[in-house]
Amino acid sequence: MQKLQSQCVHHITLVGADRQTSIDFWEGVLGMPFIFEQPNLDKASESHLYFDPGDGRLITVFTDESRTPVKRRTPTDIGCVHHIAFSVSRVTFLQAVARLDERGIKHSGVKDRGFMDSIYFEDPLGLLIELASYRFEPPAGFGHADVLMEAHKIRVARGDYAIAEVHLADAIQALIERSRETLSENRAAKNPY
Repeated sequence: MQKLQSQCVHHITLVGADRQTSIDFWEGVLGMPFIFEQPNLDKASESHLYFDPGDGRLITVFTDESRTPVKRRTPTDIGCVHHIAFSVSRVTFLQAVARLDERGIKHSGVKDRGFMDSIYFEDPLGLLIELASYRFEPPAGFGHADVLMEAHKIRVARGDYAIAEVHLADAIQALIERSRETLSENRAAKNPY
């Protein structure tokens, strides 16, 4: 047997209500450009809206003008989507609470996740949305997942409960030391003062 190797998320499609509710939320709140629309090719009564979440991939929404928003939390049963998280820059994250408050959107406030900070709120149809901001930048040539995997190994080896900033800093150092050569005979930390 061979795997069907995934390379990234291609798109996520949600069931929406009317067209304008989706445009107002995905573009008007989250700033995702509305890039195209076409019929749902499997259901003629629906339209299919496409939004760019910021990396050129897609969030799409099936809409139908006969549907109205139902303002209740979407199901969290086994097999259901719990939430969708979107990455935001640190400067945007620092403005998120005030910008949600000015719209009257109920939210969780800032949540400390050790390796990132998060804010949770529901979209107009009850889907839980997370705005996430990493506390670190990966070294050149590495992604966030590389740093997190290394931080996880360090955390487990130390018997710590969850990834914290110290694990991230040590992970970044370890990745750089393994991937970058040096002319020094001894690369250990030193105090030149």
